[in-house]
Amino acid sequence: MLTEKKRLLTGLQSSGDLHIGNYFGALKPFVEIYKEYESFLMVADYHALTSVRNPEALRRNTLNVVRDYLAAGVDPEKAVIFRQSDNQDHTELGWIMNCMVTVPFLMQAHSYKDKVAKGIEPNAGLFTYPMLQAADIALYNIDTVPVGEDQRQHLEYTREAIGKFNRAYGETLKEPQEMILDGVGVVLGTDGLKMSKSYRNTIPLFGSTEEIQKAVMSIVTDSTGDRPENVYAIHRLLKSAAELDPIYEANKGRYGDLKKLLTADLEAFIAPMREVRATITDEMVQEVLAAGVDKAKAVSHVTLKKVRSAIGID
Repeated sequence: MLTEKKRLLTGLQSSGDLHIGNYFGALKPFVEIYKEYESFLMVADYHALTSVRNPEALRRNTLNVVRDYLAAGVDPEKAVIFRQSDNQDHTELGWIMNCMVTVPFLMQAHSYKDKVAKGIEPNAGLFTYPMLQAADIALYNIDTVPVGEDQRQHLEYTREAIGKFNRAYGETLKEPQEMILDGVGVVLGTDGLKMSKSYRNTIPLFGSTEEIQKAVMSIVTDSTGDRPENVYAIHRLLKSAAELDPIYEANKGRYGDLKKLLTADLEAFIAPMREVRATITDEMVQEVLAAGVDKAKAVSHVTLKKVRSAIGID
């Protein structure tokens, strides 16, 4: 891995099976650019604890997230793929970052307020989530983090925490910049809201043909319009407006037929990756994670040593 490359980090929670919102919002953009950077790809299982209370599910989900990355085309020789909980530097720096910010500051986080409004338990981990995220990024001296426009605040929180640390203890941690990805924004779920496992409105990324069909047929439509906007918005992830507009015009008001077309296009898109995924064993995933965390620690230990010295606990 070339050290002169800038560093990039992204990650996905192991809180459940990945859906197409994860793919188009994070996985696909990463696959398209990661070779241009010294890339770190993290399975965020500590973050998943804000919602997951089933240990077997968490273990299974962690392996599946890595399997999904590999099936989507990530080469483990060209990215550092690791599990967050395998490196305790994350929780130590996360606590230090918590001490840098105030409660009113954390209360302004959009993601926290949105999830609580949806009835998700407002546990302390969910509340301080942005500071563990700040630690995830700061540990690896990351230059850039690819995000959609709706995630810009995440990076603003990270920079704020790092800035407070540096002002208090001297220039120690690097402030990252967000990479706002063109065409990547909020991927709508089956109910017209942001697609999220927490909201149970997802279309599974590697689901069976039947599971994909069931999810698509459940998409909420507005019977007063000629075009089912929720269906169209998801379809636009796969095809251009120039391709879709004549089809939707020809099938005006025939929502069931349009959902069948979307199902067919999703199946055609997902099937090749699903076939590759079926060949990736748990043993292969474990080998990737073991190699990845060694590389991750080689970087994070250096950062944490500087932090501990700066705050006086070395």
